[in-house]
Order: sequence, then C-alpha cells, then structure tokens
Amino acid sequence: MVEKGEAAAAPRSPLVRKKFWSSDMEAVFGITLVLLVLGTVNVFSSSFVSAELRFDDAYFFLKRHLISMSLGLVLFFVGARADYHIWRKLMPWVLALTVLALVAVFFVGPEVNGARRWLPLPFMQVQPAEGAKLVAIMLASASMAARVRHKARVSPINLQYACILVMAALVEKEPDMGTACVIIGVPIVLYLVAAQLPLRRLLAVLAALAAGAAYFIMSQTYRIERVRIMWDPWQDAQDAGYQIVQSLSTIGSGEFLGMGLGVGVSKYDYLPEAHTDFAFAIFCQENGYLGALFVFIFYTALAVYGARIADKASDRYGQLLAFGIVVLVVGQAICNMLMVGGVFPVVGVPLPFISYGGSSLIFTLLSMGILVNIGRIGEVARRDRARAQAEAEARERAPRPHIGLRLVRGQNASPGGKE
Repeated sequence: MVEKGEAAAAPRSPLVRKKFWSSDMEAVFGITLVLLVLGTVNVFSSSFVSAELRFDDAYFFLKRHLISMSLGLVLFFVGARADYHIWRKLMPWVLALTVLALVAVFFVGPEVNGARRWLPLPFMQVQPAEGAKLVAIMLASASMAARVRHKARVSPINLQYACILVMAALVEKEPDMGTACVIIGVPIVLYLVAAQLPLRRLLAVLAALAAGAAYFIMSQTYRIERVRIMWDPWQDAQDAGYQIVQSLSTIGSGEFLGMGLGVGVSKYDYLPEAHTDFAFAIFCQENGYLGALFVFIFYTALAVYGARIADKASDRYGQLLAFGIVVLVVGQAICNMLMVGGVFPVVGVPLPFISYGGSSLIFTLLSMGILVNIGRIGEVARRDRARAQAEAEARERAPRPHIGLRLVRGQNASPGGKE
C-alpha cells in the first residue's frame, strides 16, 4: 500500500528492456574477455602439433601464452585504475626506455629467420616494437592535443613525431616492415583527425601519403614481390605464393560450420605460421564461416564502444588517445583478416587476442585498460557537470527571500523594541 505523500512507482513496460551492458567500459571489458577465451583456445589448437614436434611438449606455446595473458591482465587493471594523464607525465622516461630497448635488440637479441626483434628475459622474450606502437600513440595524442588546446597550428612536424619516426626506423631495421608501418600509420591518422583539414588539403595529404607508400614499396624487391603475389598467388603456388594459397585453402575447407575444435589439418605443417600471423585461418577451418562472423562482430562491437568512449572523453588528449587505441587494435585486426584472406600483402601484423604472441597480447591488454580508464574518467566528469548544472538550475528556481520587506519593518521599529 502506498503511503500518503509517496508517489506510486510506474509499472515497467514489458517493451522496455534492460541494456546488455551497463556502460561502454563494461562492454569493452566483456568483449576483451570473450576474445581472450577464443584466443586461448585457438592458440592451443593451432600450436600443439608444432609444439610437440619442436619442443616435445604439446602445451609449450599454451603455457607461454597463459604467462603472457596473466601479466597482460595485471597491466590491464593497472591501466584501468591509473589516471591516463599519468602516461603523459611519464612519457620522457617511457620513450627513453622504449628507444633503449629497440636499440638493445640489435646487440643482445637472438636472430630468428634473419631478424632480431626480441629481448631475452629470464622467463620470457619481449618484443619492444609492440610497446613502441602504444608509445607512438601516446606521443601523437599528447602532441596534437596540446596544439589544439593552445590553438596552435596542428602539424606533424614536431619533436614528438620525430621520435615516432626514429622508433619506426629502428623497427624497420630489425627488419619488421608491418610493425613499422603501424608505428607511423596510427599517428598519421591521429594528425588527420586533430587537424580537421579542408577537403582539398586532405586529398593533397592523402595523395602525398599514397606516393610515399608507393616509393616505400618500390624501394625493395621483396616488397614488390609480395604485392605481385597478392594479386595472383597461384602463379607461384609452390614458392612465393605458397603461404597465401595454403591460407585460402585452409579457410575454404572449414566451410560454414567448420571441422571442429582441434580437428583442423592445416596445422600439420601445411600452413606456415599457423599459430601466429595465420592463426585466423586455423580458426576459420575449425569454426567455419559462422565462427569467423562472430569474431568479426566482436571486433566491430569493440570499435563501436571504443569510439563512444573516445567521443565522451573528458579532454582532447583522452579523445585522441582512446581513438588511437581503437585504430591500433581494430586496424590490426582488419589488416590481419585481409592478409589471411589474400587481399592484403603478407606482413607481420598479428590478430589481437587470437594470434600467439606474448608481447602483442601484453601491450594490447594494457591498451584496453587505458581505454577503460578514459571511459571511467569521462563518465565521472559528465556526472560532475550534470550535478553542477542541476544545482545551478535548482538555485535559479528557488524562491528568493523578501529582503526589502524585512528592511522596511526593521526601519519602522522603535529603539526600545516597541512600535
């Protein structure tokens, strides 16, 4: 029974449904967990054959993956709790450490397949280039946000972007062209977003970037060969086009529902890099086109919720940093899927969460934690603004006291208190 003076609660309409996620940050966290589970299953399924043959331990890659995931989850919660502005304050030290690690790779890093990309640690190997991706985004975000805040001319010709170029050059020297392109590519996107160029100037910048990319490809014979093979891998299916042909065959053999977990056959030394760069091909073979569609939906949802967080960030730095993280993670996912599908040249870009790669997983989880923190601080700022606005409106609506009437009464009173 409703007491007097209380308003009866309006009955909830059956057509009104509760949102699946209570916030954008919860959505990002949930999607991250789902992709982690899918990735862990796929890492084991795609790697146990290679692990048994090379290390006499079918769980070799899975155990290393679980170590990296545990460390990454710790960094996720650190990134989610620490105010993202602290990364801007620590940037000189973080940048110095990153460059030092990139240089150290050439002196103490082991050579694998003609490349030096890893730093050996007591319990794992770390790839500094993966950390350089996130550092480049932080540098570019801080640089562009400062220029927008001070109403200065937005330009990539500055000290921060010079540092980004140095990191990209060091990574290219390893060599790792795919990662170097990511390190320089995402900051360029952030510049285009921050500058808000008019259409004519935007087209001119894009044309210049396309010309630079063409020159970059034409400067090395092996890069030209990769582009040529991408258009028709069957012209050299037993040599240069072998990996793409095997990848397409692997995807096609899964059909709509897939062969089943662990049943895929291409990991039996048919598809090179089956558990790393081409892990998505194994995933499609075992889970079919339907499973691939679900993964695509999750990445799309991550892009949508990440963009919402960026749009609602409390300042320009947070907006650019969040947008850069979304471009980094989702952009790599798109490039990897296109590469595995044979419509993008073969480059060393992993599929976030799904491909085996400890350093990639660790820094991706840290990025997701920072994204969640940007959303949390933005939500607190919006609540504070709404509360302040409500209080101001309440003061405006409140009745004002009759000061003039009290003054008149006070003037008419006698000194002794009698009228």
